[in-house]
Amino acid sequence: MSEDRRHVSIKGEQTMSRGFIAQYAAEAALATAGVASLDRSVVANIKEVIGLEHEGMGVRVSFRTEDVDDVIITVYPIIDFGHVLPEVAWSIQERVKRDVESYTGLNVDAVNVHVVDIICNDSELSAPSAEMLTAE
Repeated sequence: MSEDRRHVSIKGEQTMSRGFIAQYAAEAALATAGVASLDRSVVANIKEVIGLEHEGMGVRVSFRTEDVDDVIITVYPIIDFGHVLPEVAWSIQERVKRDVESYTGLNVDAVNVHVVDIICNDSELSAPSAEMLTAE
């Protein structure tokens, strides 16, 4: 029960795994402008190599309580250089909350965004040249 969220209603029983919710959250985060990718933990990489299931890459899902369908989502994005970090984080929060709530029917209590890295696709900006280092 710690891995799944079970919902019983007059229409029957519905069970959602954390991985299912994490996948929707990961897709929503990756579709946000300024997000290059999501951070893959070492544990997720090892689980993938040996064929075990893991939550969506760069996303952690936890449930608030056993009785209420409140979920807390934590996203670990890698951002493209040149984007305003607070704006990207806010967009991730809005999109993840909207998509997960609409697809699963769960109440997203919080979306935490922890920016892991900023990457620069331009080779001139990513590594200083020898001339730049020696020039004064």
